[in-house]
Amino acid sequence: MLSDTPRRFVERNRVGHLATADAAGVPYLVPVCFALAEASLYITIDEKPKRRDRPMKRVRNILENPRAAFIVDRWDEDWSRLGWVMLRGPAEILDSGVEHDAAQELLRARYPQYRAMDLASLPVIALRIAHVASWGDLSPD
Repeated sequence: MLSDTPRRFVERNRVGHLATADAAGVPYLVPVCFALAEASLYITIDEKPKRRDRPMKRVRNILENPRAAFIVDRWDEDWSRLGWVMLRGPAEILDSGVEHDAAQELLRARYPQYRAMDLASLPVIALRIAHVASWGDLSPD
């Protein structure tokens, strides 16, 4: 479903934005690090300082309402260079298992900062890519 040009555009980017909504449909948007696999996009919950007394808002939202979207974009003062790719689909929380562990390895390979973190016990968000939309210039920089 994710063809070569949009896939390369997503993979070239280091940060994207994850959109979730709670049960009432109230949106929540947050910048995230990510790794792309064949039909899923993975986002880990990492060790950066956060509240420990309850799950993060993005996790709570996915548990209430699994519909999610993710976008990467390029801004340029030359508006002919603008472009974005949006991925949508159901998201789920992976707490453990083979897919969880493989996702954490993909994320460690992509972001050296994760290599020093103990991610094994932390959840991973798996966005199952059901729809891809793109616009603009997706060529390499």
